[in-house]
Amino acid sequence: MTYRRWFVVGVAFAVVGALVAAFAIFYGNFSPRGYIEDRYTRAASRDIGRDAIAYTSNRTPSQVAKDVTDAWKPADQYVDGSGVYLRYDDDSLVILPIAAGSLILLERMRTAYPRYHSTVGSHWGWGRGSTVRGGGPGSGK
Repeated sequence: MTYRRWFVVGVAFAVVGALVAAFAIFYGNFSPRGYIEDRYTRAASRDIGRDAIAYTSNRTPSQVAKDVTDAWKPADQYVDGSGVYLRYDDDSLVILPIAAGSLILLERMRTAYPRYHSTVGSHWGWGRGSTVRGGGPGSGK
C-alpha cells in the first residue's frame, strides 16, 4: 500500500512540474526586464554604452507605459514632456518619444539614477531593493 501512495505523490509532483514548465514557456520571463525583452524590438544602435539597453516600439510613450505598467507595477513613475520614467527595484525603464514611436531604455538603477536625476529628482522615491544612497555625512545610517 505504501508504494501506491508514493506513486500518487510522484505523479502529483510531475503534474505540478509540467504546469510550471508550460507557464514559463507560454508567458516568458517573470520580470519587467523580461517583459520588455519579449515584447519590443531590440535596437542595439541606440544603446547608451553598456548601461542602457535600447528597444523601440511604433506606439507612443504613454501607450508603451500603460502596457508595461498594466503587466508590472513600478515602484515609482514620473511623466513629463520629455518622456515616461519608471523605477522598479533593480531596473529603470525610460520611454522617450521618437519620430516613429518610442525609444525604450532599460537600465539598472545604479547607473540610471545618476543619469536621470536631473529629470526625476526626488520623484523616484527609494524603497526596498534600492542601491543608491546619499553621499553626505550621516547618510545611509
